[in-house]
Amino acid sequence: MEPGAHSLKNKTALVTGGGRGLGRAMVLGLAQAGAQVVATSAREVHEVEETAREARALCGEDRVLPLSADVTHEEDCVRTLEATLKHFGHLDILVNNAGRGMKYVRSTFMTEPTRFWEVEPETWRMVIDTNVNGPFLMARLAAPGMVKAGWGRIINVSMNRETMARRGFSPYGPSKAALESETVIWSQDLEDTGVTVNALLPGGATFTGMIPGPVPDDIRAHLLDPAIIVPPLLWLASPESDGITGHRLVATKWRCELSSWEAAKMALEPAGWGVRC
Repeated sequence: MEPGAHSLKNKTALVTGGGRGLGRAMVLGLAQAGAQVVATSAREVHEVEETAREARALCGEDRVLPLSADVTHEEDCVRTLEATLKHFGHLDILVNNAGRGMKYVRSTFMTEPTRFWEVEPETWRMVIDTNVNGPFLMARLAAPGMVKAGWGRIINVSMNRETMARRGFSPYGPSKAALESETVIWSQDLEDTGVTVNALLPGGATFTGMIPGPVPDDIRAHLLDPAIIVPPLLWLASPESDGITGHRLVATKWRCELSSWEAAKMALEPAGWGVRC
């Protein structure tokens, strides 16, 4: 499936952490599919501004609104939603992508695992605050408007389950396990509203800001291109995925040569650990 195969014209998406890596790829993919997009960055606002310029060059019009906002600050989340509604009138798709990873614990985390008691408490809090509390703060603001409209998408960017349990991956692994729990519970809370909640993940280590540089050639050769996430994202964000909720979509399992529904069947699995109450 080529970007834009699923038309998202007249839809508004908000992508947190939209200036680099997976976020940048998703912002550009959504804009090319016709969506209006708000892209946020907590620190490097010049990155989302550059992403907006790239989108303009690709689409021939301004479709991306870049904003400086930190999802760990409730006032920033409120300001982001207010700016979205003022600029575009509505919010249909929330992509909780902003995240902080193991490089904040130790730059050599890929070769030198850090035992949990060696993690500084402030680093633990920062990662949990961004990866767990940030999605909650954004989703609690976005959900009521989506429910009122009778349609919406909340998409949480997750990771492989193996990484959630990998030695030396505290607090990043626990934070993403918590995000998958949020995905399962929120999908049940929003049942029969027309608003779906799903997790989306690349399916392997990806060349993003989560990987500290410079990256050795032997490691870089095995990293996924962030663009791998765009085809399943566009399907998940489109009306074609109506009724699909409480799942995780693994981009490496998506087969572009298949119809979107057949590709989705290959890539979908229950979010969390398949447990429902």
